[in-house]
Amino acid sequence: MNPALSAKLEAALAAGDLLQSSFDNLSELLAGSVDPLYESSVEWLANEGHWKELNNRFFKKLAFGTGGLRGRSVGEIVTPAERGAAAADERPEHPCVGTGNLNFYNLTRATLGLVRHLLKTHRGGSRPSIAIARDTRYFGKEFAECVTRVAVENGCDVYRFTEPRSTPHLSFAVRHLGTTAGIVLTASHNPPHDNGYKVYGDDGAQIVEPEASAIIAEVNAVTGESYEPLPSDQQGTVHELGEEMDEVYLSRLETLLLDPALVRSQSGLKIVFTNIHGTGGKISPKILRRLGFTCETVPAQDVEDGAFPTVKSPNPENAEALQMGVDQAEATGADLVIGTDPDADRMGVVVRDRQGKMTLLTGNQIGSLMAYYRLLAFTDKGIINDTNRDHAVIVKTFVTTELQTAVAAHFGVPVVNTLTGFKYIGAKLRKYENAIPADLRADYRQLSDAETRDLRLNYSRFFVFGGEESYGYLGADFLRDKDANGAVVMFAEVAAFARSKGMTCVELLDELYVRHGVYLEGQHAETLAGAEGAAQIQKLALSYIENPPAEIDGTRVARVRDFENEDFTDEEGDPIPKEKMVFVDLEDGRAFAVRPSGTEPKIKFYLYQRPRPGHGGIDLPEELDSAKAIAKESFDSLKAAVVADMRARLG
Repeated sequence: MNPALSAKLEAALAAGDLLQSSFDNLSELLAGSVDPLYESSVEWLANEGHWKELNNRFFKKLAFGTGGLRGRSVGEIVTPAERGAAAADERPEHPCVGTGNLNFYNLTRATLGLVRHLLKTHRGGSRPSIAIARDTRYFGKEFAECVTRVAVENGCDVYRFTEPRSTPHLSFAVRHLGTTAGIVLTASHNPPHDNGYKVYGDDGAQIVEPEASAIIAEVNAVTGESYEPLPSDQQGTVHELGEEMDEVYLSRLETLLLDPALVRSQSGLKIVFTNIHGTGGKISPKILRRLGFTCETVPAQDVEDGAFPTVKSPNPENAEALQMGVDQAEATGADLVIGTDPDADRMGVVVRDRQGKMTLLTGNQIGSLMAYYRLLAFTDKGIINDTNRDHAVIVKTFVTTELQTAVAAHFGVPVVNTLTGFKYIGAKLRKYENAIPADLRADYRQLSDAETRDLRLNYSRFFVFGGEESYGYLGADFLRDKDANGAVVMFAEVAAFARSKGMTCVELLDELYVRHGVYLEGQHAETLAGAEGAAQIQKLALSYIENPPAEIDGTRVARVRDFENEDFTDEEGDPIPKEKMVFVDLEDGRAFAVRPSGTEPKIKFYLYQRPRPGHGGIDLPEELDSAKAIAKESFDSLKAAVVADMRARLG
């Protein structure tokens, strides 16, 4: 670091313009830097007095959260060095500099740490291997090349998709190829300025403890981004993946369809699919057409583009992101619209109601319909029966609707709750696989779904369905992360089933409400960005632990669960890992949960309207509209009260 810049930073620290953590991280970065871009960017920001930007970039080091590493790859303020030769309305030539950003510095350190962990723990005569995929986001290709180079030069073989592919496709590839680990470069449904880095274990699931801490320790031990490559004869090799892996994945997705004859009988069902400029277009339209569905896509959104130019946010839970698909459905008379996010791990749906109005379903509603249909189909086929139903299971997160619990209870099938993050559902799938006697599961990954299902029903637990309220779903265990490509298949079959009964999906959901009572769920997410925002989030989350509410919206609190400081076990007796989440149950059945996001600068509030304890379904179907209106009023009142309480805590 040049003396003038060093003096300026020290003066800013003394004046309180630069946080101590920012100063320390910045100094460490520049001390170990070999790229002049770093110092020139920091110097420009300092000379221009952009101390808030410097704090936002350097107040922390990226750490593994529910989705691995995730951060901005384009700064809120772009320096001239980062802009390079790019025009003002184009992606900068270089990713933004900062220890809290997703850039070559952090990717190199993360990959070095991962590789060193693999070299220490890998068993067998061959080199460790890593499967790598990327979505359509900014710098994806360059980041993938960086990660590949670091892994190969440090002794790992790499199996890399040459073109953008989805997160579930990567999870599947890890299992199919038998690699030691996997990496996918994505920030899921985040804004265009973000990118991320998710690490997978050899089972195809995101890493969990204790492996996550072991990798983080290796990453933290890396000083700077420079390293000495191994001699060429000790380096790994690169294997390129493409359409041959697509075909294997497509073949497994076909097995998610439970009643092919039903689908053939409803060939008139018309689907509009949009990948919202992401990776879903590689697989979802192909599998829908292969299975006999009529599928059209949205041409303007077929283009793979990290700017996501036709939407405000590439998040399929937002009506705006699916509007072009809805407009096309109205023009062509299609029955439903399905959209997937950039890395195709989340799926959103818009369906027609009885009056023909296009209706956006929530993630909880989508998951409940799929859970119901799959339980019904497996039961009707006799696959789930009185002799084995206790060996079947629905796995969901604590913040996912309890309607799924009621539906599963109707079929006599247990439900297991996990923390937020599909890695915890993946961990359950590993447990269920490992419970099968070793000699019977020696070739587990080569067996058909029917064969593995029989093993699990006999010796372990058959995973019927799993999901999160945040539009993530999984219907089989041949991969170990949420899979929008598979969800597209499963929901299209639900729509075909409803149509075969002369019903809409909305009416099918209403049947569940009549049987089990009206369940409404929603969220409020408070965005608090940057270093200051991060401190506010932590302070707000702590307030619910130190000063939990005794009453909300005129109703007494029945129970408060502090998942960070209390000990809990799940329905199978397994300990629940510690997490910053507080769950508040009210005496009238309503509830809310508070949880800082692990991947975004937000604190999330999950809100629940449920039937009063001891009360279930609705006596007469004609009373449903009235019950819905009452539930909606009660939910809105709860949300207003929780948000008001939050604002008071923020001051």
